[in-house]
Amino acid sequence: MSVDLVIEIIGAIIGLIYIFLEYKANVWLWPVGILMSLFYLVIFLHGKFYADAAIYLYYIGANIYGLIAWGHSRRNPQSSMEKPAENLVITHTPKRLVLPLTIIAVILWIAIFWILKTFTDSPVPVGDAFTTALSIVAMWMLAQKYLEQWVLWIVVNIVSTILYFWKGLYPTGVLFIVYVIIAVLGYFRWRKEIA
Repeated sequence: MSVDLVIEIIGAIIGLIYIFLEYKANVWLWPVGILMSLFYLVIFLHGKFYADAAIYLYYIGANIYGLIAWGHSRRNPQSSMEKPAENLVITHTPKRLVLPLTIIAVILWIAIFWILKTFTDSPVPVGDAFTTALSIVAMWMLAQKYLEQWVLWIVVNIVSTILYFWKGLYPTGVLFIVYVIIAVLGYFRWRKEIA
């Protein structure tokens, strides 16, 4: 078994732990997300998914932000890693944010596509740019505990699954099939928790 495959399998296992913690709305998803991001940064650089690799750099920062937002808010200074994020409740994305978030996603998609097409040998610049742009928006929405972040993850995970199998990243492709299923389940679980 090659070192690349071992790293990918470990990354996939960490990814399963991460998605389970996200499904449970558990604050531990953030430190696990940092670890997963480090593994997938290496995996995607090797697989020439440059935008996906870059998104994992963003995910490191976003996971730190999410940990702060969920676990150490001024509104809830008693929060700890053992407690759920009581300071943030699951809500719908405010309607006033839908258009700006859509515009941001489209602008990111175009910009990332241009970068990939111009400066890299990415074999799938359109798909790589699309999943990366949508992931950036979805990760921010997750940190805000917006229910609809799951819808974005469903789309990202379906497209990513196709891309990863096409590129031969089979453990990651299987992981993303699980992500699709968990994202659907997560949507319905979070929807039940909306006050």
